[in-house]
Amino acid sequence: MLVQPSIDPNMYDPSEEHQMLRRTVRDFVKKQVEPQAESHDQSGTLNQGLLKKLGELGLHGITVPEAAGGAGMDAVASVIVHEEISYSDPGLALAYLAHALLFVNNFYHASNEEQRDRYLDKVMSGQWIGAMGMTEPGYGTDVLGMATTAEKVGDDYVLNGRKTMITNGLEANVYIIYAQLAGRITTFVVERDQAGFSTSEKIPKCGMRASTICELVLENVKVPAKNLLGKEGGGVTNMMRNLEIERLGLAAMSLGIGQRCLDVMTKYSTERESFGKPICEYGQIQRYIGESYAKVQAIRALTYGVAKTVVPGSRNRLGTDAVKLYASVAGKEIADAAMQVLGGWGYCQEYRVEQFWRDAKLIEIGGGTLEAHQKNITRDLTRSI
Repeated sequence: MLVQPSIDPNMYDPSEEHQMLRRTVRDFVKKQVEPQAESHDQSGTLNQGLLKKLGELGLHGITVPEAAGGAGMDAVASVIVHEEISYSDPGLALAYLAHALLFVNNFYHASNEEQRDRYLDKVMSGQWIGAMGMTEPGYGTDVLGMATTAEKVGDDYVLNGRKTMITNGLEANVYIIYAQLAGRITTFVVERDQAGFSTSEKIPKCGMRASTICELVLENVKVPAKNLLGKEGGGVTNMMRNLEIERLGLAAMSLGIGQRCLDVMTKYSTERESFGKPICEYGQIQRYIGESYAKVQAIRALTYGVAKTVVPGSRNRLGTDAVKLYASVAGKEIADAAMQVLGGWGYCQEYRVEQFWRDAKLIEIGGGTLEAHQKNITRDLTRSI
């Protein structure tokens, strides 16, 4: 395995606690994540045991206050974890994001004490896996147009609809589901074994194969009133509150991918000779490496800089849109440059560059498309004029 470069603790790990977190996660990744990463990408399966071990390290509740049993850390800590895991296994990092951010973080901030008593320990420990159902077959970025419905019937809600491309959908025990209740988006907690709930087979995909996606099917699923998450019509608030830390997590994944590909191409360029000298002595190779290094540093500075501004009660929608927009594109460009430097070997599996290249593309789509970020940034900037 390549050796991760050291990080300036004064700039990116602002406290001793953050520095210890990075050391802990990096050691775990080196010893337990890296050895299994390639096999799970090739088999297209989630390593559920490893995801549970992340819970045993206290990482699933990283943004949950200590009083509720979590680690009591911040968005910077979440970025550290996603970056370090993605250096070895972006697919596992995506499954972690879907569980720790899309479910656990989302659930904690929207739930009441009774709901936390029922679910929080299970999902933070990794005993249960969580997922979130938002995207639908006919509605992706247009989440407000979703067709899944909820109807109040007596003391219960009855849900009908389909969600698709749901990360952790196959393995999850519990789900956050968004639905239209009398024309207002509302959030519910649905357990896997509830009558009328089912999942499709695994949906094959290009990259991030170490995490799975599937369709969720809700056919007259009766959800008790105690599983209403927040208030009726409060789904958009829940959604928007969680979106910013999700974007940071995805940007951190691009950073991990970019750093890994930069390290691979740099090392390879010193070992591979062409016409009697190492290829690192050729200008075109120097261009790929030099520009990739600059992009890694830019992603790192932007991601950690914005992460410091995202705390409970303080939002930075414009900043997180910018982070996700820049990091996703730059991460894919670095992976592409690595493939060019390695040539035919980059296209083969031996160096895993082709895997990181496939994985990088997803981040330009998931959690907000490039076009959605461009629209959001332009809208917010023009509103301020």
